[in-house]
Amino acid sequence: MIIRRPTRAPGRADTATPRPVTPSAPVGRRRFAELTGSWRAALRIARRESRRSRGRTLLVLAMIAMPVAALAFLAASYDMAELTPQERIDRRLGVADAQLQWIADAPVAQDEWGEGWYTSDGGPSSKVTAAQVTALLGPGSRVTEVRPRVPLTLRGPDRDEVVNAQVLDLTDPLARGLVRFRAGRAPRQPGEVAVSPAALRRFDLRLGRAVATADGSRAYTVVGVVEFPDDLGPVVALHPGAVPATGPQPDSVWLADLPGTVDAALVSRLNNLGVVVAARHPIGPATAANRTWLGSIRPSDANDLSTGVLIAGLGLLEVVLLVGPAFAVGVRRRRRDLALVAVAGGDAGQLRRVVLADGVVLGVLGAAAGLLVGVGAAFAGRPLMEQYVFSARFGGYRCWPTALVLLAGVAVLAGVLAALAPAWTAARQDVSAGLAGRRTPAQSRGRWLALGVTLVAGGAGLAAFGATRTSPAVILTGLILGELGLVCCTPTLLGALARLGRVLPLAPRIALRDASRNRSAAAPAICAVMAAVASSVALGGYLASDGARDARAYQPALPTGHVLVNPMRSAGQPTLAQVTDAARSQFGVDAVALVQSASCGAGRTGYCDIAPVLPLTRACPWQPGVELPAAQRQQARADPRCQFRETNYFGGYVEPGVDDGTALPLLTGVDPATTAAATAVLRAGGVVVTDPRYLHDGLVTVRVSEVEASPNRPITDHDLPGYALPRATGQPRLLLSTAAARQLDLSWSTTGWVIGTTTPPDEEQQARFAAALRPFGTLSLSVENGGPPRDLSPLLLLLAAAAGLITVGAAGIATALAAAEGRAELTTLAAVGAAPGVRRLLAICQAGVIAGLGSVLGIVAGLGTAAIVLVSVNRQYAGDWPVPDPYPFLVPWPALGVLVLVPVVAMFGAGLFTRARLPIERRLD
Repeated sequence: MIIRRPTRAPGRADTATPRPVTPSAPVGRRRFAELTGSWRAALRIARRESRRSRGRTLLVLAMIAMPVAALAFLAASYDMAELTPQERIDRRLGVADAQLQWIADAPVAQDEWGEGWYTSDGGPSSKVTAAQVTALLGPGSRVTEVRPRVPLTLRGPDRDEVVNAQVLDLTDPLARGLVRFRAGRAPRQPGEVAVSPAALRRFDLRLGRAVATADGSRAYTVVGVVEFPDDLGPVVALHPGAVPATGPQPDSVWLADLPGTVDAALVSRLNNLGVVVAARHPIGPATAANRTWLGSIRPSDANDLSTGVLIAGLGLLEVVLLVGPAFAVGVRRRRRDLALVAVAGGDAGQLRRVVLADGVVLGVLGAAAGLLVGVGAAFAGRPLMEQYVFSARFGGYRCWPTALVLLAGVAVLAGVLAALAPAWTAARQDVSAGLAGRRTPAQSRGRWLALGVTLVAGGAGLAAFGATRTSPAVILTGLILGELGLVCCTPTLLGALARLGRVLPLAPRIALRDASRNRSAAAPAICAVMAAVASSVALGGYLASDGARDARAYQPALPTGHVLVNPMRSAGQPTLAQVTDAARSQFGVDAVALVQSASCGAGRTGYCDIAPVLPLTRACPWQPGVELPAAQRQQARADPRCQFRETNYFGGYVEPGVDDGTALPLLTGVDPATTAAATAVLRAGGVVVTDPRYLHDGLVTVRVSEVEASPNRPITDHDLPGYALPRATGQPRLLLSTAAARQLDLSWSTTGWVIGTTTPPDEEQQARFAAALRPFGTLSLSVENGGPPRDLSPLLLLLAAAAGLITVGAAGIATALAAAEGRAELTTLAAVGAAPGVRRLLAICQAGVIAGLGSVLGIVAGLGTAAIVLVSVNRQYAGDWPVPDPYPFLVPWPALGVLVLVPVVAMFGAGLFTRARLPIERRLD
């Protein structure tokens, strides 16, 4: 090769050509460029890896996208259900120009939309007519009245039902704009009605059929089917002539058609007269738009906000624990690739970024998929949500972008957090072992165990402190800290269990060994199961204890199964014989008695309060409900006269009545011998009480005080011969004989009937009983079921089912990942002659380790949490008076029964979906 050199002048020496010096970039900019390039390369590697490992990618995407889709569905549905101020005003006005509501006879102040108002003085307005409202608006105006809430009791096919009726003239275009006609026409006379589609189905009606009121006084012909956008439930539209206004109607509004516009001067003038105005466009200064149930959200209570954030944090932790095993297995499969990156000069930070990039890529993909599915489902399922959940039509199609962006960020955060522990593991792996494909022995550092124990102890203490302060946010914080502590302790526990597996048969020994070797994958799955089970058991234990406390504090009004029948109107009451016939035909019993109440006698104008009086030696010196110092509370707790229960349904009220001994056994449930003794006292002119404290020296002091009478009216006390029932069931009662009532200058009248049944009648029997007596009047029935109405068993089973679903899912994911990871070992087992069923048995044992260990830890943690919370709450109220009922510690056996069966189901599923044939690797020559 010939090199040509440039010619130089004679006598001059060669000099080196100077090279231009590039100024060095600032250190901060150089580091930023390096970091950006490192992340760009890591994201490219993660994208390539997601395409290569499609099964693992789909698994992670599904676990991230499912909660995102559910929350996106709720967010979009909520945003569509929350109407904007303009949408709300359009529904209120229809085609009218303004809506007027005469509130008071004094000036009022209102907001710009007419949704909020207040008045400092003045009473409610008197009856207002259309002419008065038109006179306020000026010539050329026209108004129509709408009464939106009028209760109406109609006779249904099986029972009487109360529905909401709206009184408006649908022949007027102003009122017609409030509804959507589905069929028929508008009511033109008082005997015609239009009903909503829900009312049409509820009462089994058709156009042209008649529907009657419960008392049979009126019947209406259905001439139209209309829909009220704000109420998709059973609604009846009545003609104004069907319910004439007889007095002031505070809920009435007036729709107005004005010749001009609604300006600030008109609104101010009407406000001065006590009229609130809602116009098509806002009038006056605008207020801050917050999202509330009326369309804006005000800054919510800090405690509620923190509780919601912590619950969301628990859900995020559950997702991270479920997704974590997939990232851990992915890191183990790529240990050679990561070792090559390290050999090529990659430092620990770059190795961490390669693994964290997997979380970023899969988090973004999962968030996008979840948002698309959730918003699409919200739009597609909008009619169902309107009809069956919100019972109102939504506004425009929208999806709350702020909430969706937040959900997407949380999804990406979940992916990054799930990849965080595998990233730290990858950065610390032995490069030589990674290049050779050798497995690095798993080690559990003692500091993680110490940290876990510290977090468990601190979380338990914090939860106990929160229970004493009745702070759900503090309790949840303690629970989260305790669960994080158990997460730190689980790898060490796996290592200890693996050592005990030496005495076990082959399959469970291998399963424990694999779980110990692959702690980075097994521990998150076990912790996910533990967190779900612990939350379910803790909440179930609290609910079971709260239900038992309510049941113990429950005070029945009647003996169990007995029925109290009261007429809803004074006129048209059935007779005792008619009630007895209906009870015999529908309930199969003849035990029916009159219930008579005492009232003021002739010549008295007020209301008479009739009550027994405790002797001074038996009366408590302190009154319940009065705040007492600690010393007096302690004295009251020790005083036998003050042994009151905090939960008192009747508040010390004693129900007075008049009886000759006929209704006594049905009202109190006493035995025949006690009934005979009490009846003898009543027939002798005495009284009967259900509380023995009122009886002194064979007498009962009865006080009669006339309420709302003249101030000079004396309060009279009478000592009457009495009898105290030793063991009575039901409400505290004072039963007067007719002679005693006359002596006290009282009168009495029939107010109902009591029916003694052996078992509480169901709703169908009650409906048939009411229908049998319907020709004689409208009745109300009160059935004593013997306990509080709520049943917590379905809720406990639902909690257990949710925890069981997470358990089965976590066990299935961990078992599938372990099977894919251990294919080489299965090949070795096949080569040494292992039976084909070993593979299936190994899968069953692996699922049992994950589900069983997680369930046991979760049950122990949940019961411990419930015990800490209940004991702390009981200690908080230990010094109160009246003495509150303590929370008993109960084990939620229905939930535990389900959770014990869940590991068996997980093991059965693993065995069912695992092939028994062992894999055989063939050597290629």
